[in-house]
Amino acid sequence: MSKLPITKVSWMDAITFCNELSRKLGRMECYTVTNESENTIFNKIANGFRLLSDAEWQYACKAGSTGYRYARIDHIAWYQGNSNGSVHKVGQLLPNPWGLYDLIGNVWEWCWDLYDAERYGNYRVFRGGSWAEVENNCGSTSRRKSMPNFKIDDLGFRIALTNP
Repeated sequence: MSKLPITKVSWMDAITFCNELSRKLGRMECYTVTNESENTIFNKIANGFRLLSDAEWQYACKAGSTGYRYARIDHIAWYQGNSNGSVHKVGQLLPNPWGLYDLIGNVWEWCWDLYDAERYGNYRVFRGGSWAEVENNCGSTSRRKSMPNFKIDDLGFRIALTNP
């Protein structure tokens, strides 16, 4: 079994995965998917798997810390300066204070949120930086956006389980 994070997945792929995993495990799907991502509905009372919100992602990444990173970057993140140009197995560097690995660096992670609907339409948020980024682009407040069907080799996702 590979311990590499999933990459080359769109936001649409990620929410489809969440719904399928929820169904497979007998949980209620969190998303009603439409062809236009901005009209996709998130059922907040569903007990299934989902993407983290932008705010949840940052809260989980910071884990009670106050800085841009909770430790020196070489100890916690794969980025351009130490990745040798590729993704790495998860959990090889130090976790954050809550025991979560690879929130910073390795791969960007899709979040549920629209970036700024008035200005960018259906663009969705992704967070954290990746193996292909310079040091300054990998941190707890590092945030980007793209179309919900965008896929690239340094963009993946992290899921959460809602327990109402």
